[in-house]
Amino acid sequence: MKITEQNQERLSLLEKIANGIMWWIGSIPSLVVHTVLFIICFVLPILRIVEWDHMLLVLTTVLSLEAIYLAIFIQMSVNKSSEHIEDLKEDVGEIQEDIEEIQEDIDEIQEDIDEIQEDVEEIQEDVEEITDDDDDDHTERARAVMLKSKVAGNKSDIKILKDKITELENLLENLRKQEE
Repeated sequence: MKITEQNQERLSLLEKIANGIMWWIGSIPSLVVHTVLFIICFVLPILRIVEWDHMLLVLTTVLSLEAIYLAIFIQMSVNKSSEHIEDLKEDVGEIQEDIEEIQEDIDEIQEDIDEIQEDVEEIQEDVEEITDDDDDDHTERARAVMLKSKVAGNKSDIKILKDKITELENLLENLRKQEE
């Protein structure tokens, strides 16, 4: 069955009307209007404007129809709530998957940083050996200074990366707490 744009607009309009009715039925103005109508229904026979039997027949019929429609509106509300809950479950599942992937990425980055730090320490040891062995050789000393400079820069970069990892881990922890 194809739903044309016109049918979709009508359906949307009907849904808007139904939503408005559902909202109104569960409101204080609805309670007041129903109370006033019931009072009027019982006052009419007392004032002998309408007979008791006639009033009770009409009132019972109206209340039966209203109960049918209320049941329909309640079921519509339950259906919408169920759809919304299913959407939320899907979203939570996707968020959980994303968090797990981010955690894996952070773990991999942490491993890479540890490896880089080991490499930096090895380079630093090599630099110290070079400077100890060849104090007279200016070229070697210049290389050693450049390596030390790179090592210092790498240490700084590693510290920045570690800080970022800590920040990401804190964000992940906050997301998990919010999810619970």
